[in-house]
Amino acid sequence: MIFKKDNLRFGMILGLIAPIVSLVIYYFVKFFPLYSVGEFFFFIRTNRSQITAVSVPCLVLNIALFTFYINSHRDSTAKGIFAATLIYAILALAIKYLL
Repeated sequence: MIFKKDNLRFGMILGLIAPIVSLVIYYFVKFFPLYSVGEFFFFIRTNRSQITAVSVPCLVLNIALFTFYINSHRDSTAKGIFAATLIYAILALAIKYLL
C-alpha cells in the first residue's frame, strides 16, 4: 500500500496535497450552494482576516496525517508532512500580513 512508505519526499507530497483537498471540502461545506469558486477566492482575497479562518481548517488533515505517521513510527514521512505544514502556515501569515 502506498501509505506504508517512509521517506521525506513522500511526506512533503502528502503534506502539500492534503490542504488542497481540505480547501475543496471546506468550500463545499461552507460556500458551495451560495457562492461560486471565483466568488469564494474573491471573498478570501478581499477579507484578509478570513485567511486564517480558512487556512486553519485546511491544515487539519495535515495534523491527522502527521499523527498517523508518528504513531506508526514512520518518522521521515512525518517530517515531510510537518515541513509542508510549516510552509503553508508561513505562506498564510505572509499573505495575511505582508501582501
